[in-house]
Amino acid sequence: MEKVDQISLAELPEALVEEMLLKSEAIGNVLYNSLREIQEKKTEIRKQLQEGNILKRDSEVGYPGIPTTCGVDGSYAVDRLLSTDLAACAAVAIEGLTPPSEKRFWEKPHHRVFIHPEKHDPDTATVLRGLMMEMELELAVKAPHDIVFLDGSLTTPLIYMNQAINKVLEWENEGVITEIGKELKNRFRQFLTDYKTILESARTDKLWVSLPKYTTKRELGKMFNWPANYDDRAILTYILSPGEFTSPIPLEKPLQPWHLKIPFNDKELEKLRDEIISAMNNIYVMYYRSHNWKPVFRIEMASFIANDISRIAILLQGLKYQTGTPGIIEPYPLYIADRMVKHLSKAVSASRQTTTRRMMELHNGDIGEILFGMHNYRTESGR
Repeated sequence: MEKVDQISLAELPEALVEEMLLKSEAIGNVLYNSLREIQEKKTEIRKQLQEGNILKRDSEVGYPGIPTTCGVDGSYAVDRLLSTDLAACAAVAIEGLTPPSEKRFWEKPHHRVFIHPEKHDPDTATVLRGLMMEMELELAVKAPHDIVFLDGSLTTPLIYMNQAINKVLEWENEGVITEIGKELKNRFRQFLTDYKTILESARTDKLWVSLPKYTTKRELGKMFNWPANYDDRAILTYILSPGEFTSPIPLEKPLQPWHLKIPFNDKELEKLRDEIISAMNNIYVMYYRSHNWKPVFRIEMASFIANDISRIAILLQGLKYQTGTPGIIEPYPLYIADRMVKHLSKAVSASRQTTTRRMMELHNGDIGEILFGMHNYRTESGR
């Protein structure tokens, strides 16, 4: 790692690197002062949580048997070529640490993938994210495990899907029909069904929860007037001891009502959409610190889970078991799924090379024309 850093710094102007390093000490002072403010208020914050009957211990809810778990994550990549864009997205589902192993039937494959050439467009990634969400939720609902961990917020699928549908409809109004747009619309009905299942979590034998790693939410911070420099997860990482969690509270409401565009004139889809919007207003959030070597987890869940202490006990036990490895700061199945999907851009690059070779086999003219057309200028990726 040190060698790589040296090579990277060698490509920057020396004066630029020196100036950044000089400013780093000042940045350190600012961040430390902000952290010290939390440390000084640590006792006061714990007292607020205790008096509000929000601070709890996992030992209070009991120790059910270790549940089976699964983690689902997705990724997308756009290879920007001279003549076209190579668009791809994928989602994977990974089983948690064993034992225990899920004995119920688990439909294969435990992944979904899409790859297709598309015309140059800066918004291709927007539609890919929506398709990626469709794939993730499909895998999450099909997984038979007791607990299914989703990466990100429970609100993310709706936000990404609304953006994607709006873009596809905009393309269609301009007379542009794309394979990625057709795929998104073909999966849309199933997406709504799966999303509703997850947001309601009415089944007593299944828990679907989301664990966002990056968050700006401050439900507790606003309730108790905590320092605004940090979000709740950051502050509670310094406050909660191992085994402590906060009672579930409603998710912070958006400034404007939730909205999701429907790509078809279909009363049944509109009804499903309305039920999803209603369920979005019943999302709860709690925080849990499983071990002293782990930061606090922000957990988003349906109200059916938040209001059932036995399901909370199963959730905490599953999280504790899947986060027992030092050095991994998220549940094991999510960590493995995340590592897998991060390599999607490399798979797209390999696919491009194979595609190029096939085009050269079919071409009777100058192969330079093929090589120019398939030259990669930039790869855009995300999760």
